[in-house]
Amino acid sequence: MNYIQNLDELLAHGNVTLRRMALDIVNHALEKADPYRATRAIVHLRDDMLQVGKTRLELKKQGRIFLLGAGKATFPIAKALEEILGDRIADGVIICKYGQQGTLDRSRLYLASHPIPDEAGFEAAQEAIALARATGPGDIVIACVTGGSSALMPYPAEGISLEDKKLVNRLLLTCGANIIEINAVRKHLSLVKGGLLAKAVHPQAHLINLTVSDVIGDPLDYITCPTVPDTSSFADARRTLSKYELWDKVPASVAGHLNTDDPALETPKPEDFADRRLDNYVIVEGTAACEGAAEKAREMGLETMILSTMLEGESREVGGMFAAIGREIIMNGRPLHPPCLLIGGGETTVKINGEAGQGGPNQEFSLGAALWLDGAGEIAVIGLDSDGSDGPTEFAGGIGDNLTVGRARELGIDLFSVLNRHDATSALTKLGDAILTGATGTNVNDLKLMLILQGRKNY
Repeated sequence: MNYIQNLDELLAHGNVTLRRMALDIVNHALEKADPYRATRAIVHLRDDMLQVGKTRLELKKQGRIFLLGAGKATFPIAKALEEILGDRIADGVIICKYGQQGTLDRSRLYLASHPIPDEAGFEAAQEAIALARATGPGDIVIACVTGGSSALMPYPAEGISLEDKKLVNRLLLTCGANIIEINAVRKHLSLVKGGLLAKAVHPQAHLINLTVSDVIGDPLDYITCPTVPDTSSFADARRTLSKYELWDKVPASVAGHLNTDDPALETPKPEDFADRRLDNYVIVEGTAACEGAAEKAREMGLETMILSTMLEGESREVGGMFAAIGREIIMNGRPLHPPCLLIGGGETTVKINGEAGQGGPNQEFSLGAALWLDGAGEIAVIGLDSDGSDGPTEFAGGIGDNLTVGRARELGIDLFSVLNRHDATSALTKLGDAILTGATGTNVNDLKLMLILQGRKNY
């Protein structure tokens, strides 16, 4: 499958063979992270026996079947479940990002805003809670909550407005916090996150989670947080605001709520679910795209290394670190020898102070790396958001190579200035190096690649 929509444009500059190989690897990586295929592989129905992983349920002894889901990788899971279960599904609420293509026959599909929540998402979240509360003893609830659900399913805690939630979201997404820190806050400002949607399901129903991880280490309460017990606390949320100096920036309603000492407002913990029937399956792990890239590279005969699937930090600096390793490979033949592929995964961030242009962490990664590889040989670097939308842009990421700096100079583009203004999209589009995929249907950790076919030691 070809996920890249502007392939011809991306191949129009520089070394065509180099770029085509790198983009072929990207396509294979995304295919390996496909939630639809993963759902079909784990869910089976034979007569009246439903098997989900190790969970076996005799349907004639069960009640109704419901679907509940929100996220950027949720639609393919729901689609596969509808194909498998058909009219056995009584009802469903599925919340996806605007632009999602396709229809569902047995579930109600709602579209909402990401990464900043909107009223449509709030209304859909209320429908999800209502459906959860309508479940009864013996019912089966299959939840397909994936990355992006925090924005797509907003349900502010009492006394907090949706506008307050929007402001907090913007602050969290631009302060440099990682997803664990961000979600500790968002869970404690919500009536659906942090296990509260699961708590609304009847205690004698059977809740089965099918999820796709976009968080380093695949912690369940950060990838499908509305439908599993929470391991974070109000104290964790307060630490995030203190660490990133946000107390004076958040609305008074938010500060007041997070400073509560009422234990009744704390999110449900594992012990609160001890008597519930809850089965969890991560059907696509966060590292899936990295592993898919490595598989394809080895098929191509490349020396291959997954450097880390736990990359964090400022994106442009991580790009510079990749470039430094590339120069080590060229100069000293370590840790790999060309032709080779270096792979990284994780969730890098961008800290923004003041006004900013258009861009995203993966676009900044690709330019940050390219700055230090000018004239280095046959080298391409790609940063890609696996869901197809890097930051608040329509682009999945960017590609840079050993010719990027020279081409930018010819076009009058100062890449250092671009990165300082956080305006990577403008530079990449002018260079023809912004990668467009549209919604990929998956959402795992970001993918970072550096392909080296041949280096120049004297560059």
